[in-house]
Amino acid sequence: MRRYRVGILGATGLVGQRLLERLEGHPWFETAALGASERSAGRPYGEAVRWALDGEPPPDPAGLPVHACEPRAFEGCDLVLSGLDAESGRRIEPRFVEAGHAVVSNCSAHRSLPDVPVVVPEVNASHLDLIEAQRRRTGRGFLVTNPNCSVTGLVLALAPLHRAFVARRAVVVTLQALSGAGLEGPRGLEIVDNVIPFIPGEEEKIEAETGKILGTVAGGAVRGARLEISAHCHRVGTIDGHLAALSVELESGPAPAEAAEALRAFRGESEGLGLPSAPERPVVVIEGPDRPQPRRDRLAGGGMSVVVGRIRPCPVLGLRLELLAHNAVRGAAGGTLLNAELLVARGLVGGGRGA
Repeated sequence: MRRYRVGILGATGLVGQRLLERLEGHPWFETAALGASERSAGRPYGEAVRWALDGEPPPDPAGLPVHACEPRAFEGCDLVLSGLDAESGRRIEPRFVEAGHAVVSNCSAHRSLPDVPVVVPEVNASHLDLIEAQRRRTGRGFLVTNPNCSVTGLVLALAPLHRAFVARRAVVVTLQALSGAGLEGPRGLEIVDNVIPFIPGEEEKIEAETGKILGTVAGGAVRGARLEISAHCHRVGTIDGHLAALSVELESGPAPAEAAEALRAFRGESEGLGLPSAPERPVVVIEGPDRPQPRRDRLAGGGMSVVVGRIRPCPVLGLRLELLAHNAVRGAAGGTLLNAELLVARGLVGGGRGA
């Protein structure tokens, strides 16, 4: 099969670095163009980046030149993956769409647009049907996003329960890792011996995006799931891995064992597509009174699985559990890459896998 040429926006940021790390040796994709800020443009990537991950930058992209984030520098790319921050993405990503690019974004700037699909492949791959409506507005190009990093883990845990038992109300408390704040996150003195009970915009994103992802497409837009959700978000001193405590009211009131079985059995809409980044089990149910834990469980499924534990009765809403997702992998770069693979498998980029 052909290899698809991929460009990365925000290549020097933390999400961009993770994307490059995961693209190294990818069976479908090759890195063809890198974009970052004007101060990095014109320099080799290995000189421009302040590498924050283990080891050194992958050798092949390290020698590529960094361009300004302009569509003309990405001509010939089959896909453009965006690790831009929200402010930059709001300005830059539409220019790439207007130029005819297929853009897969980790950025929050455009998730609320009615014809932009917010996709977790196992949960709502069918929302790619919105691309047809979006193209009527934009022309040839289109934009697909993955959700907020906390939402990704939350919907992977909620979707099996919602499908089997119908979720009506939920309360979620998140304990979010430092890497979720990017390279400019809290300084050591702010987070050591401390918890910060506020992350700007995070609770609103959880409450808005969850219903959209669990909803259905009709008339070129998403009819959101009828789910009331309340979120409380905290920044904690872990490096990677967002832990969340979830209480949920399910219409048919399953016992914990029934809920656990629904979670174990879940494979989702993208099963059988052979996506290279997809985990064998999107949801891993773990035993033990003190699991999941970020340090011990965040790399389940190569960081792409959500780990669920402590499934037990809730005296208020009926069922409660703990869930853990690797925010920097499944919730960011890995999720973006998985969405790119889904577009190829569905034939929405360059004629599909057999092109």
